[in-house]
Amino acid sequence: MKPWREVAVPHQDVLEGTFQQSEFAADITAVNSGKASREYQDAAAFFDRTFITEGMGHLLTQVAQRLAGKGGEPVVQLQTAFGGGKTHTMLAVYHLATRKCALSDLAGIPDLVDRAGLMDVPQARVAVVDGTAHAPGQPWKRGSQTIRTLWGEMAWQLGGADAFALVADADATGTSPGKDVLRDLLERHAPCVVLIDELVAYVRQFPESQAISGGSYDTNLSFIQALTEAVKLVPRAIVLASLPESDLEAGSQRGVTALRALEKTFGRVQALWKPVATEEAFEIVRRRLFEPVRDENAREAVCRAFADAYIAEGVKLPAETQERRYHDRLLHAYPIHPEVFDRLYEDWTTIDGFQRTRGVLKLMAKVIFRLWKDDNKDLLILPGSLPLHDGSSRNELTYYLPAGWDAVIERDIDGDRAETTALENKEPRFGQVGAARRIARTIFLGSAPASVASKVAARGLDRARVILGCLQPGQASSVYADALGRLTDRLHYLNTSGDKGQDTTRFWFDTRANLRREMEDRKRRFDDRTEVRGKIADVLKKTLGSVFDGVHIFTPHGDVPDDTALRLVVLPPEIWYTREESRLALEAVLEIIAKNGPKPRYRSNRLMFLAPDHGVLARLTDAARVTLAWNSIVEDVREGRLNIDLLQKNQAEKELKGAEEALPRVARECYKWLLNPMQDAPTSSKPTVEAFALNTAGASVGSEIERVCTDNELVITTWSPIHLRTKLRELYWKGEQRSASAAGFFEDTLRYLYMPRLRTRDVLTQAIRTGAASIDFFGTAYGEADGRLEGLSLGGRDVVFDDTLLLVEPGAAQAYDEASRSSVVSVPADTLLTSETPATPPPLPGETGPSPGATTPAPALPVTKPKTFHGSADVPTATAKMRLVQLADEIVAVLASDPNATVRLVVEISAEFPDGASDGVKRAVSENANSLGLKSAEWE
Repeated sequence: MKPWREVAVPHQDVLEGTFQQSEFAADITAVNSGKASREYQDAAAFFDRTFITEGMGHLLTQVAQRLAGKGGEPVVQLQTAFGGGKTHTMLAVYHLATRKCALSDLAGIPDLVDRAGLMDVPQARVAVVDGTAHAPGQPWKRGSQTIRTLWGEMAWQLGGADAFALVADADATGTSPGKDVLRDLLERHAPCVVLIDELVAYVRQFPESQAISGGSYDTNLSFIQALTEAVKLVPRAIVLASLPESDLEAGSQRGVTALRALEKTFGRVQALWKPVATEEAFEIVRRRLFEPVRDENAREAVCRAFADAYIAEGVKLPAETQERRYHDRLLHAYPIHPEVFDRLYEDWTTIDGFQRTRGVLKLMAKVIFRLWKDDNKDLLILPGSLPLHDGSSRNELTYYLPAGWDAVIERDIDGDRAETTALENKEPRFGQVGAARRIARTIFLGSAPASVASKVAARGLDRARVILGCLQPGQASSVYADALGRLTDRLHYLNTSGDKGQDTTRFWFDTRANLRREMEDRKRRFDDRTEVRGKIADVLKKTLGSVFDGVHIFTPHGDVPDDTALRLVVLPPEIWYTREESRLALEAVLEIIAKNGPKPRYRSNRLMFLAPDHGVLARLTDAARVTLAWNSIVEDVREGRLNIDLLQKNQAEKELKGAEEALPRVARECYKWLLNPMQDAPTSSKPTVEAFALNTAGASVGSEIERVCTDNELVITTWSPIHLRTKLRELYWKGEQRSASAAGFFEDTLRYLYMPRLRTRDVLTQAIRTGAASIDFFGTAYGEADGRLEGLSLGGRDVVFDDTLLLVEPGAAQAYDEASRSSVVSVPADTLLTSETPATPPPLPGETGPSPGATTPAPALPVTKPKTFHGSADVPTATAKMRLVQLADEIVAVLASDPNATVRLVVEISAEFPDGASDGVKRAVSENANSLGLKSAEWE
C-alpha cells in the first residue's frame, strides 16, 4: 500500500506553504472589484475547486430558474454558523450570473441546469452590497458620483448613472426609496441579482435616533423591507442576503437588535437553505487542498485495508467502523481520515469563532504542509498524525482555545521535551509506531474544545475512539492500548473518568493540571529519612510476620537486644544488596553481629538480616512517596483544605487505594535478600554471610522466610538426638572431658556462628529427652562432685533440663555405671533371717540347750504394724531440684497412696553466710518467702 503522499498530491500553494490565510476567506467585494486571487476571481477556476454541496446545488437551481423567469424563490436568506459557507455560496451565484465563459466550462453547473429543466442560464447584472465595505456616515465616490446609502450603491452597480438617477433623491436625503421605485429599478435591469453580505455589521453602526448621511437605523430597515417586497414583483430578479447565526457574531447589543429585526424582515419571504454537511466537507477540503487523485486503485487498496483492519478489531473500535458504509466514508474523505472531520465538525465547530469551512481549510493546509515537509508516510492523515510539535499548526488550533494550552502540548502531548517523547525513547515498541504521541494528539483533538464549548455533552473520548484515531493496517491495537495505560499514569494534564482500563473510560486534556500533577508536586515534599522511610517501615511491619521472636526494622544495631530471642534485623534502604555488589550489606551485617552499640555482642547467632535489592529500591521509594502524596490529598479534601469536584475526589480516593495496594507488593519485591551470618569452624575461618533470594510471588513474606530457613537449616525447629550427639563429639567430648553441660551447650548455640541456630531452648530440650530414652546417644547426670556423677542415668528415665544437667558420652556413662555397681558390699547369706526359719537365740551362759530330739514349741510372737514414719534427708544444693522431685515421687507419693494416712511434709531450709548476705539476696528471699507463705522466714 502506498502512503497518502504518493497518491494525493496537494495543490502547489499548499505544498510550498505560500498561501495566505486571507485567501481562505472568500471576499465577495474583492471579487466584484477584480482584486481577488485567481481561484476566487476566475469562474472556471472557482468551480474547479468548489464542491457543490446539496444546499448550494439547490440554491443555484433556484437562481437559474429565477433568472430564466421559470420560477424560483425571489428572496433567499443564508444563515448558518460562522464559516458555514455563506459567502462561498454567494460567490457561486455571482460567477453563475456574471460568467465570461460557457456554462459547460463551469464544473458541476451543466447538471444543475438540466435538473432545473433549462437549456441555458442568462447572464445577469449583479449588485454586491457589502456591509463592511463602507461606513454609513462617510459618502464614497463612484467615478464623479457621490454615493451615501446602500440603495444608492445597489442602483449604481445595477445600471450606473441612469439607474442611480432613480434613487438619487432618496440617497441624498437618506430615506428609503420605497417599493415602487425599487421595483422599477429591478425591472429595468433584469435579469439581475442583488447579493447582500454583512448587513448586520452595517446597520448596527447607526446611532440611536439620529440621522447621518447613510440614513438612519430605521430607514435602512425600511429599505430592506421595501426591497424584499419589490423583488417578489419582478420575475427575473433575486435577492440573496447573509445573516450571522449567533448573537456573538452580531457583536454588541445594538447588533443583536439589528439581527433580530432583519431576521423578522427576511423571515416573511425567505427560502430555506441547507448548510454544508459533514460528509460534504470531505469533498470541499479535498478539492481545495489536493489535486485530483489519479491512482484510484491505490486509494481503494488503502481504504479497503483500513476497513478490513477495523472489522478484525471488532468491539475494540467504535460500532460505526463495523458498517459497510464506513468504507465509503474512507473513500470520500481520502487522504484525510473521516475521524479528523468528525472531530473538527462535531467538536471544534461548537467553539464560537471557529469557522466551519474556512477554519478547517486553514488548519488542514498547515497540517498537510508540515506533514509533507516531514516526509510523513502514514497511509491516511489521522488524528494521531497531526504535527502539534509544529508551531504553525499548533497555533491554528490553540488560537480558539483559552490561554495555557501551549504548555499542555509541550509538556504532555508533542515535542522534544514532552512526556510522550520520553516514553517512546524508553520503550522501543511504542517508539516504532509513535504510539504515545499519536494517542496524545488524538485525545487533544477530541477533548480540547470542551474547555470552552458548553455544548459538548460528555468530555473526552472513549478508549475505542482513541485507538481509532491512531491505528493503521498491520498494527496491533494492543500497543496503543498499552501506551494509553502508561500515559494515564504519567501525564500531568490528562484526565480520566470511569474505572481505569475499562472500555467506558473517557480521556481528555485540560489546562488545569490533574490530580496526578498535584500528586507529583506533593510527593517531592516528603523527606527520605523520616516520612518515606517511616511509610516503608509501616508496610514491612504488616508483611513480615514470621518465625522470629522480634523483627527490628531500620533499628540502630545498639538498640537490637543481645538476648536469647531469635531476631530478624531489616536493613535500612541505604544498605542494599546485589549479587554483583554485596560489600555494603555484608560489612553492615558483620559489624552488627560484632557490636551491640559500643559494647561487644555476645549472642551473635540469634540474628538474621533482610536486605533490599538495589534494582527495585528506587521503585519502592517512589511507591511510598506516591502513597503519602495521595493520602495527603485525600486528607486535605476531607478537611476542606483542597477544593475539588466530586469526580476528582472519587479519583483521589481510588488512586490512594491503588497506591496502598501496590506498595506492599513493591516492598516484597525489594526486600528479597535474606542474609545469614555463618562460620564453618571455630578457628579455621572468619565469619561470612550467605545470601538467599526470597520468592516474592509467595503467599506472604513471613511464610517465605520460614520456608527458606527450614529448607536450608538456617533455623532449626526440630532436632534429632543423633545430630546433638555428633555436635557433642565434635566439640565437647574430647580428651578426658567426657561430659558437657546442656545449659552451656545451649548458650554456645546462641553465641557462636558455627553452632546450629535453634529456634528456642525447647528444641534442645526435646532432643535431650528423646536421646535420653536410649542408651545410644548420651547419658544424663545432675552435677559432678569429687569424681562422682550425681543421678547418672543411661536410658529410660525422664530428664529435667536445668542448669545442672550434664550430657555424658554413652561409653563413659556405661563404664561409670558398671564401676558403681561393683563397689557395693554384699551381706552374707547365713546372717539373713527368713520367715520360714525363725532365728533361735543362742543359750545364755550356764544354761544347757535343749537335748537332742526334744521338741520345744515356738513362742507366739505378737504381730504389730508401724503407725508413724519419720524421715529426713540432706539435699545437695547442686541437685536440689532433682532430689526434691525424687523425694516427692518416690517417698511422699507412696505415703499418700494410703487414703487413711495423714502425711505432713516440713521443709527446713538453713543457709549460712560467713561474710553476711547481700541486700539483694535478702530482699529477694524475703519477698519470695512471703509470697509463697512460709511459716517462718527469719534472718539473724
